[in-house]
Amino acid sequence: MCNQKEAPLRIKIGMAHVVTVLAFTGLTGTARAADNVRIGLMLPYSGTFADLGKNITNGFKLAIAEKGGKIAGRDVEFVTLDDESDPAKANENANKLIKRDKVDVLVGTVHSGVALTMARVARSAGIPMIIPNAGADELTGALCAPNIFRTSFSNWQAGYGVGALMAQKHKSAVALAWKYAAGDEQTAGFKEAFEKGGGKVLKHLTLPFPNTEFQPLLTEIASIKPEAAYTFVAGAAQVKLAKDYHAAGLRSRIPLYGAFITEGTLQAQGESAQGLLTVLHYADGLETPRNKSFIESYKKAYGGATPDVFAVQGYDAAQLYLVGLEAVEGDTSKRKEMLKAMENAKLDSPRGPLSFSKSHNPVQDMYIREARGNQNVMVGVAVKQLVDPSPECKMQ
Repeated sequence: MCNQKEAPLRIKIGMAHVVTVLAFTGLTGTARAADNVRIGLMLPYSGTFADLGKNITNGFKLAIAEKGGKIAGRDVEFVTLDDESDPAKANENANKLIKRDKVDVLVGTVHSGVALTMARVARSAGIPMIIPNAGADELTGALCAPNIFRTSFSNWQAGYGVGALMAQKHKSAVALAWKYAAGDEQTAGFKEAFEKGGGKVLKHLTLPFPNTEFQPLLTEIASIKPEAAYTFVAGAAQVKLAKDYHAAGLRSRIPLYGAFITEGTLQAQGESAQGLLTVLHYADGLETPRNKSFIESYKKAYGGATPDVFAVQGYDAAQLYLVGLEAVEGDTSKRKEMLKAMENAKLDSPRGPLSFSKSHNPVQDMYIREARGNQNVMVGVAVKQLVDPSPECKMQ
């Protein structure tokens, strides 16, 4: 411990388990220093969602780095585990981090199926868990608990924001979504807001996840002739749907809307996505001093890379944990007091003011974004400080 220069140590354990120690270079091996805070990052680092896992991790680590690599004066260790977006492995992986690695907080994940299992494990263990992406309504609904928080969105919230925008412009719509939990929940949120605003959903069209044979459904939309169409699909399917919709000549007659339809895929979508309106809790290049400073810091830390909504969600997950641990001066044994501070946190987020509802879901502005070039540029606010009512949450 005589060398006081800080440097990260990366120790690989198995194929997908990495301990990163932001501590003095005198530490060796995988032994845990008694005064270190150990953070378990259970995220996808391979497969379809690998980039999302990387960006969430980058955002989280940036927030800690801005504090000098310490939380409440304590050095930090990151224990990262690739969840492989595999729900079948979620129970074992979460228990490894909690029981073997003795992490102080569990952070994850992207895939809702994995996150649901993680939440059940965290509830049983009583360990703080912060969800930096997965939108399953149940996470802050029926599974809500004093130790579970989310810094991203609920599926209901994402769909509701789009419905609120569409109700301002149209009287009828058709929904097109994958038939699985996220598609059903986001579409339900859209329908609630759209019909509350005076609109009418004429039909809810579905196709099995991850099917991308959109043409029969587009033909049906053309025959129904709604004023607009809402959609939820993800990843490569976003690209195909935008291109198929454009090629079918529907865009000029029946505008297409969604929350994620252009998120992270604008370059691949090209002309087919230009001008599409979406609603989400973050917009590229949001013109606030806080967001500008965040983007500058992120680019400096990660070789000029531009942060996205997933990096913001990771950054705010760290900000939330910082609030809790600083409130108890770094004493992780004071769990009740720490969770109370997190519950009452008001974060200065790159996305704008961020607080938390009774179910520990984000309370946040939902921005209207227009696809311009390779950016989703803010052009307005669909809903200010949207609260998911989480009717199934019975906080104990």
